[in-house]
Amino acid sequence: MPSRNNIFRQVDWFTIGLFLALVIFGWMNVLGASYNFDQTSAFDFAYRSGKQLVWIGTSLLLGMVILMLDWRVIDLSAYILYGIMLVLLLVTPLLAHDVKGSLSWIQFGPVSLQPAEFAKYTTALALAKYMGSYDFRMRSWRDLLVPFALMVVPMGIIMVLQKETGSALVFTAFLLMFYRQGMSGYVLLAGVAAVGLFILALKAGTIAALVTVAVVALVVIGWYLWQGWRDNRKWHPQKIFIVLGIAVLSAGYCAVCGYAFEHVLQPHQRVRIEVLLGMTDDPQGAGYNVAQSKIAIGSGGLIGKGFKQGTHTKMNFVPEQATDFIFCTVGEEWGFVGSSLLLIAYLALILRLIVIAERQKDMFSLIYGYCVAGIFLFHLTVNVGMVLGLMPVIGIPLPFLSYGGSSLWGFSILLFTLLRLDASRFEKMR
Repeated sequence: MPSRNNIFRQVDWFTIGLFLALVIFGWMNVLGASYNFDQTSAFDFAYRSGKQLVWIGTSLLLGMVILMLDWRVIDLSAYILYGIMLVLLLVTPLLAHDVKGSLSWIQFGPVSLQPAEFAKYTTALALAKYMGSYDFRMRSWRDLLVPFALMVVPMGIIMVLQKETGSALVFTAFLLMFYRQGMSGYVLLAGVAAVGLFILALKAGTIAALVTVAVVALVVIGWYLWQGWRDNRKWHPQKIFIVLGIAVLSAGYCAVCGYAFEHVLQPHQRVRIEVLLGMTDDPQGAGYNVAQSKIAIGSGGLIGKGFKQGTHTKMNFVPEQATDFIFCTVGEEWGFVGSSLLLIAYLALILRLIVIAERQKDMFSLIYGYCVAGIFLFHLTVNVGMVLGLMPVIGIPLPFLSYGGSSLWGFSILLFTLLRLDASRFEKMR
């Protein structure tokens, strides 16, 4: 049985190896993205590469501390940490300085921290605590009310009060865990349909979206009636009413899409969506980052230009190249081969997280494991997607690669907490 004395014998070293490989490769790309010819040392703390080393070192220290904790402390502190984080999220807009329209960063002397990065961790703990209790069962939609509230409250604070849409959308990653625990697939289908209707309403207009909803509803009802007539079965009017009810709700949703787009989203967010959907062409404005990142990635070719040899990087063509757009540094300096190997490493990490989650002996650890896997998958998909121009630019970091202490600390805490719970899985059966 593992104990605090031999915990390091039980830890999953394969996952730690992936973590170390990613943070080291991330530091190399931060150096490549921020390096200039005046920089005398890669370890100079006056530059981003030196500062990132500090964040890496402190992340490793945090990981060690977490591994030394008693796993019961993690379980017992879940609600406490969640409550503290909600208070911190509420006061952040009062203390934060405006950063590109966002009120999500708190200054502590020379260091800036973003509480939203840690809110994902506390929310994952709270969800695992509630849904991992012995009396919780997902039998109907009512059983999802409290878990959805635990997810939506911090998400709403971050989106509305802090005006940080990207960080708020990350909380939808918990839907992967909800689905694993028995949530109907129709909920995910409804989410996909909502995105589709939103795009249709913007590109084709509200009337076209309403006509589409009506046609789909009539087709579904007609198919149901035809099936009943063909098989000589009795029709159930309530099923038709359900379809009509969904159609009415969808029509109402389409009607408010335009208003929400114009009055809820920030101007720069609206422009980014319009550029992505081809509604406007702004290569020198909102579309500049994506256009330049694609040029940088394409210029890398098969094997890249070499470490610290990216011309787009050196000439600062891509803004935020060391943070949100660091994947274009990978593409330019390491080419298609390097980018593919990086994505394979991420795939291995996410699959390993799922394996770790599935082998847990208690529901708290299993649910938390899927929360972590969902968060990493969401960050990877959206970050790489926006750099390639496949998704709107919402400004979320690439795990373990992007420059910054808040994100690196947040991802490290998420990962090492799961490793600590996993290392004690046999102890929990005593």
